[in-house]
Amino acid sequence: MEQGATEHAPVLLGEALEALAVHAAGSYLDATLGRGGHAAAILERLGDAGRLLAVDRDPEAIRAGQRRFVGDRRVTIVRGNFAELGRIAREAGFAAGFDGILLDVGVSSPQLDDPARGFSFLRDGPLDMRMDPEHGMSAAEWLAAAPEGDIARVLREYGEERHAKRIARALVRARAEQPIGTTRQLAELVAAAMPGRREPGKHPATRSFQAIRIHVNDELGALDAALDAALPLLKPGARLCVISFHSLEDRRVKRFIRRHAEVAEPWRGLPDIPVHARPLLRPVGKAVHATEAETAANPRARSAVLRAAERLAA
Repeated sequence: MEQGATEHAPVLLGEALEALAVHAAGSYLDATLGRGGHAAAILERLGDAGRLLAVDRDPEAIRAGQRRFVGDRRVTIVRGNFAELGRIAREAGFAAGFDGILLDVGVSSPQLDDPARGFSFLRDGPLDMRMDPEHGMSAAEWLAAAPEGDIARVLREYGEERHAKRIARALVRARAEQPIGTTRQLAELVAAAMPGRREPGKHPATRSFQAIRIHVNDELGALDAALDAALPLLKPGARLCVISFHSLEDRRVKRFIRRHAEVAEPWRGLPDIPVHARPLLRPVGKAVHATEAETAANPRARSAVLRAAERLAA
């Protein structure tokens, strides 16, 4: 789980802008508005004819964006899950597509730093973890009802937690005595269930918190849906840029770009490739990581990876 910083700073800002190759009259989509750092930088490069659609599922991010960009007619702000980008773009008047799409996947520092949101074990608060706290099941509600096997699977698959079964057993035993309702309770239960040797420099609950958060928000499913929805929204020559924060996300982005940068099976190696089987994307450069200077200034950038691809003509 990304640890967050005391102040929110847009991660890989310069690198993302370079990859997007923003031009003044273009239309762009920031599918993860957050506190608007990337959006503001895109707007600085847009002229009067440029347009930006900014999307976020977190109502706090929407309110912050509305305050920050009030009066800027180039910006359209929409609350929604980026898994539904196709519908959101159509309804917001961007059916013609975009010259660039940016996804900064994961949890923002303001979300992590607010104890009331329940994302972090560093501050005690209600065990919520929802990116949209007005919809869906909270982490506490899920832990109260999920079978032990489901908890173990989530910890193993989404947290890559080696001790998933042991932790799941401890959580089910504990909830029989009292509900697991706070981040401190969960962190202490996970830590107590772990064997003696622990990863140096990492809290024993890190992987479990990541896993539960990913499950509660269906983060990987939403990312897959967002990537699929983004592809037809890219104009020829447009750039898709994705910043991810852990290997589960990055592997999905890497596979998506690779799959659409190759000739579809079974046409590979044949002299005449039909239009529907031709590559749709061209990778732009290699995976980009934060510099030592950025990581020192913003620890959240430590695990960030940026991948970019360009839409090919049909």
